[in-house]
Amino acid sequence: MNYLFGALNPVAFSVGPLEVHWYGIIIASAVVLAVILAVREGKRRGISEDTVYDLLLWAMPFSIISARIYYVIFQWSYYSQHLNEVYRIWDGGIAIYGALIGAIIVIIFFCRQRQIPVWLLLDVIAPTVIMAQGIGRWGNFMNQEAHGVKTTLSFLQELHLPEFIIRQMNIKGTYYQPTFLYESAWDLAGFVVLLGLRHRKGLFKRGEVFFGYVIWYSFGRFFVEGMRTDSLMLGSLRVSQWLSVILFGGAIVWLLLRRYWRPLDPWYLDGTKDVFEK
Repeated sequence: MNYLFGALNPVAFSVGPLEVHWYGIIIASAVVLAVILAVREGKRRGISEDTVYDLLLWAMPFSIISARIYYVIFQWSYYSQHLNEVYRIWDGGIAIYGALIGAIIVIIFFCRQRQIPVWLLLDVIAPTVIMAQGIGRWGNFMNQEAHGVKTTLSFLQELHLPEFIIRQMNIKGTYYQPTFLYESAWDLAGFVVLLGLRHRKGLFKRGEVFFGYVIWYSFGRFFVEGMRTDSLMLGSLRVSQWLSVILFGGAIVWLLLRRYWRPLDPWYLDGTKDVFEK
């Protein structure tokens, strides 16, 4: 296995025949932290703690399933020959765009049932989602996946990376670009920016924190995806790059049109005030 070359063991511990992978631990930890922060912000905006927990119970399984389906579809040339591996998500191989699609579908139906403004709930959770994405990339790090093109030891050393990251980027004797790290840093920076701006009075209309998340994430993902080696190509760009372009442009256009056509939309900081006043 790769960790024999000085890399970290992707298995955290074993209980009998059951192996618990760092990938799962890191993803689970990111989700827990995201939920804690979403609950705190939800209370400020008039969304109850139980609502966030109920949403999690519905969104998590659908997000995982849709993330895996998305990944398998675009890697079908491999999985069609290895059907017994389709369900092995603990080995890696879930697509964040697939997870987001599944989660947004659940949120739309959930909010309609609970009579909660969809855009407000998306605003509440958006910064925590990009934070979880940034943390989750370290699961890819442990699995030595989502890396970039081949590089040299001297290049990695010039980035002043910790030794354990450099060792982990040595896969079977070849060094690779740590694209997981680039995206993680970009995501966590986006989390800090959104967290620092969303409480400024008169800045965000309802839905615009979410648009900010989409714009920030898709912009960075476009460039990071271009450095990866495990992506499906569609013409001259990768599938995720095309999706990033669509989301980036679509979010900006939608944001501007909403500001123009719906100037009386409530502010994000108003929370559910308009709902209770009806």
